[in-house]
Amino acid sequence: MVRYDVGALSPDMSFLETLDALNERLTLSGADPIAFDHDCREGICGMCGLVINGIAHGPEAATATCQLYLRSFSDGDVIDVEPWRGGPFTVIKDLVVDRSSFDRIIQAGGFITAPTGSAPDANVVLVSKRRSEQAFDAAVCIGCGACVAACPNGSAMLFAGAKITHLGMLPQGQPERDARALAMIAQHDAEGFGAYTQIGECTAVCPKSIQLDLPVRPRRALRAAAPHRLTPPRRAWDGRVSGGERGGGDRQPSWVTARGTVVMNRPRR
Repeated sequence: MVRYDVGALSPDMSFLETLDALNERLTLSGADPIAFDHDCREGICGMCGLVINGIAHGPEAATATCQLYLRSFSDGDVIDVEPWRGGPFTVIKDLVVDRSSFDRIIQAGGFITAPTGSAPDANVVLVSKRRSEQAFDAAVCIGCGACVAACPNGSAMLFAGAKITHLGMLPQGQPERDARALAMIAQHDAEGFGAYTQIGECTAVCPKSIQLDLPVRPRRALRAAAPHRLTPPRRAWDGRVSGGERGGGDRQPSWVTARGTVVMNRPRR
């Protein structure tokens, strides 16, 4: 790591403004400025993302890096700044990482079916208050990647769970709900992200305070969707009971998904 001494800073400066001041000094001295991601600087776009003193987005809870101010630190502190950690987040330069894997997860979700033509009348599609609030709680995800940087397994299930849930909770997202869950989780695994651990580091650093129940929802959706995707053509039952089963009946076999999730179809009654 390279050490830089930066002085004459105001406690009201944001962390990104501090990097701006440092880069201005580096440029004036003829050195290369430090590359880092940023855009709106309002905690909305999700572009800014730094590991500050070992914590994704820094010491303040529910705060993106761009909304972190120097008053959160003491005068004379040595602050360690690193890029996002995570296997799929390869470093491009300095503090900039490649987060295109998130884009591919979203792309794998495809589209939603919506009728064309004029806009429907207000309140034609009824949505309960509970479901609308759950969808909104998931939709606030800004895709910054802090969940991956904090997770010991490098899992992005908090992100994937939020994206799957906010469409799966609304009527407009129902036709493709099962296919979307299967495709997005498969892409999550294909990108090299780790398994969900339920340790809670992801939600602890999430700037939007997304809760731990969201990563569980995609797995539930996967179990619900997998039989429709994986069940082979029906076979006529020959009347025999195999595999130690009792009670007879038409029992379809169990199937295993690519990630080892066992899908057991219940016997028909």
